[in-house]
Amino acid sequence: MATNGMLKPGMAESNGKSGGNSIAQPRARRPARSALAQALNGELAPNGAPSSFSSQRSERSTPAPPDDAPPSVKATSAARRELRRKQRMFPTIDYKSRVSYFDPRSDYSDFRGFFTLFWVGLAIMVITAMLRNLKDTGSLLSFKQWPLFTQNIWELAAVDVLMCASTALSLPLHLLYKSSRGLLRWEKLGMAVQSVLQAAWLWFWISWPFMREWSWTAQVFFTLHTLAFFMKMHSYAFYNGHLSSTLNRLTDLDRPIGPATPMSEAIRYPKAYFNLQPKPTPDSVHSDEDDTHEQLTPLMQLREDLATELTSPMGNVTYPDNLTVANFADYLLCPTLCYELEYPRTPTRSYLELFWKTLAVFGCVFLMMVTSEEFILPVLDSSQRRLAAQSADPTSHWVDGALIFAETVSSLLFPFMITFLLVFLVIFEYVLGAFAEITRFADRQFYSDWWNSLDWLEFSREWNIPVHNFFRRHVYSASRQVKMGRGLATALTFFISAVAHELVMGCITRKFRGYGFILMMMQIPFVAIQRLPWVRKQALLNNVLFWVFMIMGLSLLCALYVLV
Repeated sequence: MATNGMLKPGMAESNGKSGGNSIAQPRARRPARSALAQALNGELAPNGAPSSFSSQRSERSTPAPPDDAPPSVKATSAARRELRRKQRMFPTIDYKSRVSYFDPRSDYSDFRGFFTLFWVGLAIMVITAMLRNLKDTGSLLSFKQWPLFTQNIWELAAVDVLMCASTALSLPLHLLYKSSRGLLRWEKLGMAVQSVLQAAWLWFWISWPFMREWSWTAQVFFTLHTLAFFMKMHSYAFYNGHLSSTLNRLTDLDRPIGPATPMSEAIRYPKAYFNLQPKPTPDSVHSDEDDTHEQLTPLMQLREDLATELTSPMGNVTYPDNLTVANFADYLLCPTLCYELEYPRTPTRSYLELFWKTLAVFGCVFLMMVTSEEFILPVLDSSQRRLAAQSADPTSHWVDGALIFAETVSSLLFPFMITFLLVFLVIFEYVLGAFAEITRFADRQFYSDWWNSLDWLEFSREWNIPVHNFFRRHVYSASRQVKMGRGLATALTFFISAVAHELVMGCITRKFRGYGFILMMMQIPFVAIQRLPWVRKQALLNNVLFWVFMIMGLSLLCALYVLV
C-alpha cells in the first residue's frame, strides 16, 4: 500500500542515505513513566535518591494519594492519572464515538440512493397488496396473525420485567466475591457458584414459555431477550470476577513479599484474530510501552499492569467503585453485550431522533406483517395442502413432492430476503439506536458493511457486532486462554451460536429438527475452502456466492421446518 511519501510520527528511515552511506539508526528509548515513578516514591531512583519527578503537580481530576498510602493505591492513582493505550489483560472492546452506516450524519453515504430505493420499493409493494386486497376482500389489509401478537402480551410484559430484574443477582454476589478472603473468592469457588447460577437462570427462563404454551411470537421475543440478557449477565460477572482477582493480587503486594505471594506475570488473554487477518509479528506490535517496561523492576511492572487493569480505558472509573445499582442498571440499558467500566457518551440526547427511531420500529414490524401475510403464509399453506394431497395419492411419485418443495423454496426467496433486511434494520439500526439515544451511548456502530462479505466468517463478524464482540471476548478468547487451538476455539464459537439459532427456530416452529444447526456448522468447511489463496482472490465470485447462499438458506430453512 502506498505511503504517499510520508512516514509515521516517531519512525525513522533505516535505509536513508547520508553522505552516500547507509546508516542504521538505533530505536530511541523513552524515559521511565514519570507518574508511576512518582507514585511509587522513586523506586526507579538509584541508591534511594529522591525522585526527580517529585515536584510535578498532580492532575486536578485525580488527586494524588497521601504519602502513607499503600503502594497499590498509589499505582492505581498513577494508572488513572496517566492513562495509556495498551493491551489490557482482559479483552477490551474498543468503544468509540461513531454513528451507524445508515445514519444521516454518516460519511458512508455512497449508497444512500439505494437505501431510499429500498423504502420506495417497499411502499410500492404495500400499495399493490392493499389494492389487491381491496379488490378481492373489500378491505385494504387483513392481518390473520394479529391475534398472535396480542396473545399472552400482559404475561409476557410481567415475566420479561422479572427476567431482566433477576440478572441483578450478580451484583450482591460480586460484592461478596470481592470482600471474601476464603472459599468464595472469585478464583476459588466464586466462578463455580456464578456458573451454576447462570445455568439455572437460563434453563428456568427458556423453559417458561414452553411450560406456559405461549404463542410463537411471544416466545421468540422472550427467548431472544433472555439470550441477550444472559450474555449481559455473563459478561458482567466474568469481567468483574477477573477484576476481583486482579485487585486481590494488587493488594497482596502491599504486604511483605513472601514465598506465598503470587509474583507471576499478569495474565493476558490472547488477542482474537478469527483468521480474518494475519497475526502480527513481534516487531509490528512492539511499542514504547515495552521500552518502559524494560526499565521497571519486576515488582513495579507487576503493580503497573495490575493497577492499569483495574482502571477503565478512559481513566474515570476504577474497580470496585463500579459495583453499584446505578452502574448495573445503566449497563442493562446500554446497547452492548460486553461489560466495561465505562463507555463513551454523547453530550446530549436527541428526543426527536428517539421519536423517529421508535416510529421506524413500528413501521418495520408493520412491513414484516404485510410481507408475511401476503407472500409467505399463502405459499406455505398452499404447499402443505399440495404435499398432503400428493402423499395421499398412491400413484404419485416422490419427484412430485420434491418439485413442490423446490417451488416453495423459490417462491419464498424474495419475501424472505425482504424480511431479513427488515429484521436487520429494526434491530441494529432502530431498536439499538433508540437505546443508544436513551443512554447517550456514543458508539452506534452495531454493524459493519456485511453486504460486502466474502465468506460466512466475515459476515458473522460484521452483521452483528455486539454478539460478535461477546463471542470474541467470552468464548473465543476465553477458550484460547485455556490453551485451546485457534481452529477448535473457532469451531466452539460456531457451535454455541448454532445451538442458539436452533433454539430460536424451535421456538418459531415448535420443531427441533437440527436443520439450522447443521447448516450453520457447514459454514466452517465452506470458510476453509473460501480462504484458499486462489478462491480468496475471486472477490466478486465470493460475494455473489455469499448472497446466493444467504437468500436460498433463509427460504430453505423455512420450507424444511414447516413442510418436513
